[in-house]
Amino acid sequence: MPIKSRIRTIPDYPKEGVLFRDITTLLRDTTGFRITIHKLINRYSGKKIHQIAALEARGFIIGSPLAYALNAGFVPIRKQGKLPCAKISQDYESEYGQDRFELHADAIGRGERVLLVDDLLATGGTMEAAGALVRRAGGEILECAFVAELPALGGRERLEKLGLRVFSLVSFEDD
Repeated sequence: MPIKSRIRTIPDYPKEGVLFRDITTLLRDTTGFRITIHKLINRYSGKKIHQIAALEARGFIIGSPLAYALNAGFVPIRKQGKLPCAKISQDYESEYGQDRFELHADAIGRGERVLLVDDLLATGGTMEAAGALVRRAGGEILECAFVAELPALGGRERLEKLGLRVFSLVSFEDD
């Protein structure tokens, strides 16, 4: 059974008209979760990645085992107010509203190669903010990796216009 079929679709969540792609069904499926992580490991092995920077919250679930397997550090990009030390911040808009991401100011060294990771690419707003933080910290972004992508919302194009490379394991292009 492919990865895509293990992702649940919830209509009208969090608001009417939205088809929410819920990866929790993929995560609880031991085979599906292992396949997902192994596909990402295979893509990024040998790429000399210093840090995996993952977006709160589901990006952490994918980014942590990936960082371990690739012998890279793990850097959490958190929502406002969750990091205890000196930080930099970036506002963003998503399809659901506005918020702010924060990154510890010392989390990424100048010139470090960073892989950005999240579960889903929709409009690209959250990843755009994360990329801005990594670049302000001095990191070089190798790629933005996602489990799933919703092409109709234009996130890939938005990120590519910023010079970011995008990779996703599955696409919900026909939905």
